[in-house]
Formats: sequence, structure tokens, C-alpha cells
Amino acid sequence: MRLAALFSGGKDSTYAIMLMEQMGHEVTHLITIVPKDPYAMLFHTLNLNLIPLQAESMGKALVRVGSSGEEAADLAALKAALASIEVEGVITGAIASDYQWDRINGVCEDLGLRCFSPMWRKEQETLLRDMADGGLKAIIVGTFAEGLDKRWLGIELDHKAIDSLVKLRTRFSVNVSGEGGEYESLVLDSPMHSRPIEIIETRVEEDINSSRLRVTDARLGDR
Repeated sequence: MRLAALFSGGKDSTYAIMLMEQMGHEVTHLITIVPKDPYAMLFHTLNLNLIPLQAESMGKALVRVGSSGEEAADLAALKAALASIEVEGVITGAIASDYQWDRINGVCEDLGLRCFSPMWRKEQETLLRDMADGGLKAIIVGTFAEGLDKRWLGIELDHKAIDSLVKLRTRFSVNVSGEGGEYESLVLDSPMHSRPIEIIETRVEEDINSSRLRVTDARLGDR
């Protein structure tokens, strides 16, 4: 099938595309909603400035639509983006969020599109390890939970980091995949990328409950 993917630049949306392409589907478009509200609930907002680089490296057409960040506006923006292209279905990186899954499915039903969530309800530690083994290079760029602080920023989600997240799950009930909003990630490379993302400059932002690694400059590197 010819599909579009909801894309934030993080590990889940990227790995969902990998899985669907491995099943033989053609993923032609990346759909990115850009909310003005940095605390928007439905779509991620951190480091969306890097999406064009990622789309170029992955060889995908990119559709970016701005929104206020309110739920109704975000869903309307998504509906408009999907209505503007010719695809048969939509991919999401949802793992356990009923909130996201229900709303995106509703948009797909309205447009007569199929909705695919290939990681839905999968065991999360196994998913993370499969991502690492599958060549997905992702770093943590936001921390929003007890047990995670700015020392995690820039850490690659390899098996060593996953081991540490599993320990935090036991101590602080951290969701190891970050599905509960505990952290956000940024993919720098994968088997789908023709060239890796090279970070040139960053800025750390933090408050009492969270920290963010904002990438202010980046480029496509060489193999």
C-alpha cells in the first residue's frame, strides 16, 4: 500500500516506518504537524526544525502544517495534510497511548484511510532493543520525569542506556519507551537514511521538572 507516516523525528515514528517498509509497503510522505504551543498534547514539538533534513536523508516527501497546539486545531491540521496527498493509509508510532491512537484513527475514518500502528501494545523494552539492533541511532533530547535529568541529554539509546532505563522503571515506574512522556528522542541515523544527521550546535534548556536539548544547527553528514 501507498502510505504516509506521522513523523516527529523521534525513534517511534521512525521505527514504525521501518517496520511497515519491511512488510513491503511504500511510504511516500512524512506528515509533521507543527504546534505553536510547546506543551501541545497530541504531537511532539521539540527539534521539529530538523525534520526537513531527516526527510531529505530518507528520500520522503514532507508535508508540514502549522497549528495552535490545541487538540481540535491539531486534528484539523492533520486532516488537511492527509487530504492534500494521495495515499491509502497512515502510519503512527503509537505504542500504548489510547489518547493518540483514538484521535488519529478518527481522522483516518473520516478520510477513508487505513491506520497502521505496527508497535501497538508491544512489550516496550523489547521494542527498544529491537530498535538498537536494527540500526536506529537515536539520542535523548528531552527529559520530563523523576529519575531523568539533564545528564541524560544527548545519550544514545543503545543497550547500555536501555539497561539504565529498565532500572529506573523499577525505582521510579518510568516507562522505558517514554510513551508516558518521560522523555523525547531524536533519530540521527537509520538504515533508511542515506546520510546521517550531524549536530553542529545545541542549547540546553531546563526548569525544575524538565530539561531539553534544542538543536540549533545541524547538517547531513557523509557515509
